[in-house]
Parts: sequence; structure tokens; C-alpha cells
Amino acid sequence: MTDTARQPSSPSIDPPLPITESEPAVSYNQGLTPLHPPHKSLIRVRMTIRAFFLVIAALVADFFAQDRLGVPGGYLAGTALVLAGLMILVLPNRIYRRWGYDMGEEQLRVLRGFLWRTDTIVPFNRIQHIDVAQGPLQRFFGLSTLIVHTAGTHNSIVVLPGLATATAEEMRDTIKQHIRQDMI
Repeated sequence: MTDTARQPSSPSIDPPLPITESEPAVSYNQGLTPLHPPHKSLIRVRMTIRAFFLVIAALVADFFAQDRLGVPGGYLAGTALVLAGLMILVLPNRIYRRWGYDMGEEQLRVLRGFLWRTDTIVPFNRIQHIDVAQGPLQRFFGLSTLIVHTAGTHNSIVVLPGLATATAEEMRDTIKQHIRQDMI
């Protein structure tokens, strides 16, 4: 008598992959166009203005805490100075690196955010009108903001700051041509 019982087959296991050097981490906005470099200086100026008011408020609060509560002076002002330093030296670089955009054939993609990341894609056929805005500080740095208004109510305005004025106007004209072609 022959034994025709089948031997249980073992599942095939692939050999482990060799350990290699790790590849560099993928950037959040890889493949996107960064904002114009002077935008980093604009962010730094805005942070300096905010830090100034933070330090002034901390000095006033420190004075009142010392005067009315008998708390030794300098704690609030010292903390505010440290925060102001971080706001001016660290935050502008981080904020600048977390913005990017891509102007495709049929859509505009805007990527932004550090803690809360937002990836907005605006099809050209949904755009109702476009603005190019420029405040006094932006004018000083030669920058503009492209503002795209779309149909709908929720998130119907997409803002792309930190563009060179010529780039913002060129993007506006390109989108305007796409809108005209869609209407024909």
C-alpha cells in the first residue's frame, strides 16, 4: 500500500530585503514651485512687528503683576523676549518652506501649512474671478498675492501669497485665458 497523503505545503516566504542606506525624507512640497525668496523677509518683518507688540504687552502685564500682586518682575517679559526671538529667527523659515504651488494645464494647486496641512486644487473651470493684491510691505519687497475666487461658499477663496508681481500677473492672465476658452 502506498501512502498518497499529501504533505502540507509551506507558504512561500520571500527573503528579507537587504538593509541599505535610507533614502532622504520626502519633502512635503516636493515637485511644487516655492514662493518667491523675498517672501521669507516679508514674513520676518511681519513676525518682528508681532513680536514687538507681544513684548510691549508682556512688559505692561509684568509691571501690573509686580505692582499689584507682588510678583518679582521680569518673568513675563523674559518669556516674551524668548518667544519673540523664536518668532523672528525660526518661524519665518518654517512658514516659507511649507508653501508651494503648481500651475497645471487645467488647475492650480496650492499647498500650505505646518501643523494643519492644506492641499487645495482649483480647476480653472470653477474660477469666477481673480485678483492680484499688494499691500505696502509686499510692494516694498516686490511681491503680490494671487486671490482666486471660485463657485461655492465653503473655501471659495484661495490665496497664494509671496509671488513676484510679474509672476502673479502672468498667472492671472493665464488663468483668464483658460476661463475664456471654457466659455467658448
